[in-house]
Amino acid sequence: MDNRAEVREFLMSRRAKLTPELAGLPAGPNRRVPGLRRAEVATLAGVSVEYYAKLERGVIAGASSSVLNAIARALQLDDTERAHLFDLARAADGTPLSGRPRRRSSKPGTLRPSLQWAIDTITSGIAVVRNSRQDILATNKLGQAFYSPVIGDSGRTPNLARFQFLDPASHEFYPDWDLFAEMCVAVMRAEAGRDPHDKDIQDLVGELSTRSEVFRRLWGAHDVRSHGAGVKRFTHPVVGDLTFIYEELAITADPGTVLLIYTAEPGSPSAERLALLASWAASQEEDAGRGLAHSE
Repeated sequence: MDNRAEVREFLMSRRAKLTPELAGLPAGPNRRVPGLRRAEVATLAGVSVEYYAKLERGVIAGASSSVLNAIARALQLDDTERAHLFDLARAADGTPLSGRPRRRSSKPGTLRPSLQWAIDTITSGIAVVRNSRQDILATNKLGQAFYSPVIGDSGRTPNLARFQFLDPASHEFYPDWDLFAEMCVAVMRAEAGRDPHDKDIQDLVGELSTRSEVFRRLWGAHDVRSHGAGVKRFTHPVVGDLTFIYEELAITADPGTVLLIYTAEPGSPSAERLALLASWAASQEEDAGRGLAHSE
């Protein structure tokens, strides 16, 4: 990806979102756009208009941490947006990944056995390991059953972004489809900023931009976010509506790889349906075992 273009579009999009009222500035007459002017951002950041204009043209290499922090404060960036700005600056300086070591290979088939053993010990919740490209690398047994609409039987590595934007089944699986789409793209945008030289991410973005108008529009918004924790709703084809609490945990031994754990509130209808899903998964495994025995 073109680093200068990324910096330019990101700063312009954040400036367009911040109104004079939110920034504590008088709106004044004859404003053509609702966002701040370059001169106003420069004043708030304590830099010259010429220097801020240079940054917004994408010439960010060499910008100091103090200047980047000042720009972040002026634009009222949240923590994820601020980290993204720093990632873009580090990429321009040739030191991406927020100072992290370059990630090891997280291609399918290279998952450490000990990591699979670890997630297999999670039996009452859904556990899934994914990489920065939204590939599902591993699941526990309950995760395999839960993500069955995503995993399918094509033999291709399941990818959450491809499922979101290219598979009509995603509209049934995600009742809050629009929200999930925005989250998916914003997480991918943040990941791409951390390592702009990751060809797999570039190829995935190119594929989805070509095949999905919605993805193309959301990617152009330059929004970023981290996953972290929260609540999500799903509609599973076997057990119906589910509301889960999720936690995302970074796997420090494999930079760029995360463990997602979904659980249901104890005693809730979703907890009962999750138990039903576990029973269904166990029965599917038993049926598969019997079928294998008969074939032998």
